[in-house]
Formats: sequence, structure tokens, C-alpha cells
Amino acid sequence: MSDALDATPYDALLLLSFGGPEGPDDVVPFLENVTRGRGIPKERLKEVGQHYFRFGGVSPINDQNRALLDALRKDFADHGLDLPIHWGNRNWAPYLTDTLREMVADGHRRILVLATSAYASYSGCRQYRENLADSLAELEAEGLELPKIDKIRHYFNHEGFLEPMIEGVLRSLADLPEDVRDGAHLAFSTHSIPTASADTSGPVEDHGEGGAYVEQHLEVAQLIADAVRERTGIDHPWQLVYQSRSGAPHIPWLEPDICDHLEERHAAGVPAVVIAPIGFVSDHMEVLYDLDTEAKAKAEELGLPMRRSATVGADPRFAAAIRDLVLERASVERGEEVTPCALGTLGASHNVCPVGCCPARAPRPAAAGVDSPYA
Repeated sequence: MSDALDATPYDALLLLSFGGPEGPDDVVPFLENVTRGRGIPKERLKEVGQHYFRFGGVSPINDQNRALLDALRKDFADHGLDLPIHWGNRNWAPYLTDTLREMVADGHRRILVLATSAYASYSGCRQYRENLADSLAELEAEGLELPKIDKIRHYFNHEGFLEPMIEGVLRSLADLPEDVRDGAHLAFSTHSIPTASADTSGPVEDHGEGGAYVEQHLEVAQLIADAVRERTGIDHPWQLVYQSRSGAPHIPWLEPDICDHLEERHAAGVPAVVIAPIGFVSDHMEVLYDLDTEAKAKAEELGLPMRRSATVGADPRFAAAIRDLVLERASVERGEEVTPCALGTLGASHNVCPVGCCPARAPRPAAAGVDSPYA
């Protein structure tokens, strides 16, 4: 891009994430935020919170977001991109509404949002957009001048998101005992969601069973497996698997579960497994507990050599990818011709979510989409 360091019309970037507790006293209030409106008893939340209590009541996600903020600010400064970066969470401090209020007070009027979710889904995209709409409604009720907010497109197939994961799988394979390395199976893991939610992810008419959520993850898994084959000469078998299921047992969710998959692969004679958590931007609690604790215990029980590869985290290549996506969207908003970075066959995702994309069970206003009440 000729004006590669021009973020106009944007005057700020907002990192928007899930949030997590930072001490034992935060765990239940945090879970109350996450489950608000579902009527879940506090005693049940204390049971769920055991995942956090075993790690001192601290989720790693906030520190990981701080590391990503540092990486983004360094990358922007090193490349002469003058764009302030702020951070707000859905479920814990710093809360999204507080951050937006501060940004408005600082004079920001055109904000680009980076969500820490790379794929299409209700919880990974539209719910963040609903949170943005809720916050804007609060600011409007306070009589504040509202900023215009856009959201960076889904970045699952950007080279800067893929390359750190490819290298992570290669490192994990190299760490396996030599006698099982070449026969290792690759299990690409992401968060399970209800099949009904998966089927309606993305514009419904554009995707088959499993919607954009499954299609995009399969694309990423294939791209990583192909890259591993090209760099090692070995064609490792692979499968997309799921983790972190919650909710009523009678509701169908995406399968197979990672632990069930490990049992099935072991029974089939697979000598080793590398688990690659492609659905997650950082090594937050679901990675630490569901993979590094439960899946690891299952593999040890089976006597199955297993390694877990890294998420992208604050990798400098991911920070560079975000810079590229910011500049790409800014160029689009200025009406310039852009060639987006998108590997594989699916191409670049839409910049503006269409009507009906990843619908909620009960319709709610969502910002940064065609149907936004805050266009």
C-alpha cells in the first residue's frame, strides 16, 4: 500500500477480549458476569470456578492481553504507525463501557475494534458486537457523543496468524520421541459450540453443515497440515476436534471431544498425538485446563505420547498481521483498492457483518454490522 502507515479515518484501536479473574475473590463475580441472565445458582458457579481456583483464582488471559498490547504498541511504533491502542473486556476489568467512555473523553471518534477471536460464530463475533451496542447505549444515555465503531474482519486465514501455529506444530513434533514422531496424529482443537449455533454461523446461505465456524477451522487445519507436510516431507493424518463443552447434555454440541478422540486414536494404534489449539488466540484457562490438564491426564492414562503446540499469543508476526489488517481496513474505508492477505480457498472474510449473520436466540442490537443502530 502506498500509504502503508496511514490509519485514517481511524483515530484509535480497541482490543476487545473476554476478560478473566485476577484473584480468588474475583472468580464467582466473574462467572456471574459471564452467565448473567441464565439463573445459575452461586453454588454451581463455585463448582465451575474450581478450574480457576486450582490456578490460584487467576486466569492468564489478562496478562496475555497485556503482552499482546505491548507487542502491538511496539510493532506500531517500530513501523511509524501512530494509532493509540486501548483495551476493554466483556466480563472483567477493564470493562468495555469504561474503556469506551475514556476513549470518548480523550477525543476518539472513529474506533477500529480487534476482537480476540479469529473465527465467525455468535460467541466469537456477534456477541462482541452486541456488547459494543450495549456500551454505546450506555454512553448515549449519559449524553456523550458516540464514536463510530468498525470491527476488523475475521483473521483466521491471515499468514501472520497461521505461521506461528505452523511453527508451533513443527516444534511439538520435533519434541516427540523419534520413534513415534513420523506417525504422529495432529488433533486441531477449538471450542465446541451447539450445532445449531455452528450451522447459523456466518451468512447462512453461504455455508453448509457446521456453518462458517466449522468451515473456517477446517481451512486452518488443512493449511497447517499442508505446511507441515511441505516442511517435513511427512503427511501427518489430522482431524478437527472440540473441547470446553458446557450446557445441558440433551443439546447437541460439536464433536468429537478431545479426550474421546485421544481414546479413539489410541485404540486405532496411533503412536503419538500433537494437539494444536487453533481456535484460541492465547493460552488462556480453557487451554490450560482442558488441554494441559485434562487432555494431558487422558494421554498419560493411555500411555499415549502427546504434545500441545502453542497459540499465537503475542508473537511479533501476529502483531504485524494486526497492523496489516488495520491498514487494510483503513484503505477500504478511504475507498482505495486493496488486496487482502488471505491464504487458502475461502478468501478474505467480510468487513461488515451482514444482517442475520451468527444470530442470537433472542434478537439484540449489535454494532459494527449492516444492521447496527449506531452506523
